[in-house]
Parts: sequence; C-alpha cells; structure tokens
Amino acid sequence: MDSPGKPSKFLSTNLCFVFLLFSTNLLTFFLSSTTYSSCSLPTLISSIHTAPTNASTDRTGVPDMSGQLSDQATTSQSDDEFLSYVSGQRLPFGFNMKFGSDTIYSSVGRACTLFPDELRRYMSYEVNGSCADDEILAQRLLLKGCEPLPRRRCRSAAPPQYTEPYPLPTSLWTIPPDSSVVWTAYSCKDYNCLVNRHRTQRGFDDCKDCFDLGGRERTRWTSKNGAGLDFGIDEVLATRTPGTIRIGLDIGGGVATFAVRMMERNITIVTTTMNLNGPFNNFIASRGVVPLYVSISERLPFFDNTLDIVHSMHVMSNWIPTTMMHFLLFDIYRVLRPGGLFWLDHFFCAGDQLKEVYAPLIESVGFNKLKWVVGRKFDRAPELREMYLSALLEKPLNNSW
Repeated sequence: MDSPGKPSKFLSTNLCFVFLLFSTNLLTFFLSSTTYSSCSLPTLISSIHTAPTNASTDRTGVPDMSGQLSDQATTSQSDDEFLSYVSGQRLPFGFNMKFGSDTIYSSVGRACTLFPDELRRYMSYEVNGSCADDEILAQRLLLKGCEPLPRRRCRSAAPPQYTEPYPLPTSLWTIPPDSSVVWTAYSCKDYNCLVNRHRTQRGFDDCKDCFDLGGRERTRWTSKNGAGLDFGIDEVLATRTPGTIRIGLDIGGGVATFAVRMMERNITIVTTTMNLNGPFNNFIASRGVVPLYVSISERLPFFDNTLDIVHSMHVMSNWIPTTMMHFLLFDIYRVLRPGGLFWLDHFFCAGDQLKEVYAPLIESVGFNKLKWVVGRKFDRAPELREMYLSALLEKPLNNSW
C-alpha cells in the first residue's frame, strides 16, 4: 500500500517542473525580443541565412532577401534595403565553377554595422528615386571603416546646371566651372573661395593651397637638381630604363598635380583622395586625370605585381596607427611589380620615432633603398621636434617573394 505522503510529493514535483517550464519560456521570449529588436542592426545582419532559398520579388523586380530573417520584428525600410543588399543572391544559372558557389554576396565594410544609426540614415531613400544630398554622412561612414559603402538604388545628387569640362590639355591647368560641383558639403561655395582660402582663411584645412594652380602647385616636383627632401620627377624616372615607368598610383594625392605632371610625360597615374572640406574628386576629374575615392584603410584595388610606381606625399605619416601602417606598406609592396618604385615623399613623424619605429617598420617590408633623405620639419612648433623623410625605394627585381 502506498504511503499517504507520496501523492503530495508527486504533486509538488510537477508544480516545480511547470514553474521551470514557464520561467524558461518567459526568459526565451524576453531574450528573443531583445536580440531581434530592429534597433540592433548588427544582430539583424548576423541573422541572414547564409544559403538563401527561393526569394520573393520586391517592387523593383529584384529578389528581396530581407524576408529570410528568422521570425523577427518588422524592420524599418532602411534596414530592409540594407538587408536586401547584403543578403546572398542565387546565381541565375546555378552553381558557378569560377565562384565555387551558387550564391553571390555584395561587398560591404564590416565596420558598417558598428554604426547602425548613421548606416540607417544612409540607407533611407525611395527606391528608384533620388538619394539624399548626404556626402558628409557617407564620407564619415567611409572614414570610420565602413568601406566599401553599400550600394544604393537611388540617383545621387548632381549639379542642377552642369557645365562640360574644358578639353585636354587646357583642363590640366585651368580651374573648372563652379557648376561642375554640388557644393552643399563644403564651407566654400565656389572655386574662387577655394583658390584663395590659404590667403583669407584662418585655421587648418587639408591641402589648403592645393586648388591654387598658379601657386606652389605649379612648381611641385619640377626640381632639376634633386637637392634635399624635394625629389624631382625627372630625377626619379632617370633611375629606371626610359619608358618602363608607365602606370602607377598616388596615395592621398590632393588635386592630382603629381598625376598631371606624369601625364605630361605619357605616364598614367590614378590618384586616391577624399573630399575633406573640398571637392577634390570632382576637381581631379575636371583636370582630366583619374580620381579614386578610397581611404587610407582600404586594400589597394590593384592586382599583385602590376604597378610601375606608387607615390605618396604627406598623407602617410605618424597619424596612422603603426599596425595599419605596416599593412599599408606591405600592400604597396604587393601591387608594385618587381623593380617597381615606391616614392615616399615627405613622410613626417616626431622626435626619435623615425629611428625607433618607422625606419625599422619600412625596412622590414623588403624594399631596396635607392635614396633616403631625412630633414627637420619647421612649419609647426619646434618643441614637437618633427622630422621629414623622403625616400625612393625599389621592390627587388629578383627574389622579391
């Protein structure tokens, strides 16, 4: 015969299990509602299926992948648009041997999801309509490491009354029309202001006198004697067999006067630059040379062993974190062909940094030194003890791997 205490114990045990089940379900609901909140863009991104199934079609006729998020709260239109962009897309003809996959993904910088509010603003637009005039927002995201920026399905802001550029070679040394630029993002609202700002404007601006093509820009890199830190283009080209320097890159090239000087010698140079309080990319294009809108953080978009020369003036300096600088130097080495030249022009750092940090860093990459000149930098406070380095370096012709 069962003892009278057992039913009571059985009942209490069941009640305990019921309580635990209710508690865990409540906790699961709380966590899931928090995790999949539309305010948490990084979490939304991580929940995209890696192997997409048949997708529905959105209002543009393009497969809409945002519906593949697993049982989430409704997202905003900007989130949906971003998720449509980053979701894997099935290839129309199935598995591709070149890809090794039946799915393709759009490129976007990992850091984009670290700035959800700014990214959401950037992706807020009417599909097939006009983008916001948001150059400052886009550039801020890019400089933070959201690079490449996601593509958008809207028309970018453009000048209302665009004027055709001047023909070559007139365009190389002529200030372009004001109507070639959308001026919203800049403190200057015309080229006359930019040309004269080093005379009229106090405070710092990147490349403050660059737009004045009749000033210092007119004589840059034209030195014949190669004295001191200022190497001349002809002096550098003379270190190679004539005609073998044909294509190259200028990193952080301002208004692309280096590229123009090279163009006058039948050498093609692509110039990377940002639009830091000035329409640098528009100005470069109006001159008739090629701008590349990428930051110092971006992997150089060239294949290995392809470029004859890489040049950089001022931008590669001690403001860049040391580890990032090391990666950048190896990336330059990667894109240069064997025998190619890296012209490090007026690199600056403070005090003993050159000897203790940057010289060993540069030497670790494996370049041959053709020229190495160190001098004092006097344009700021002398107590900073800033130094300049101008160097001409060569990727070894043999055994460069």
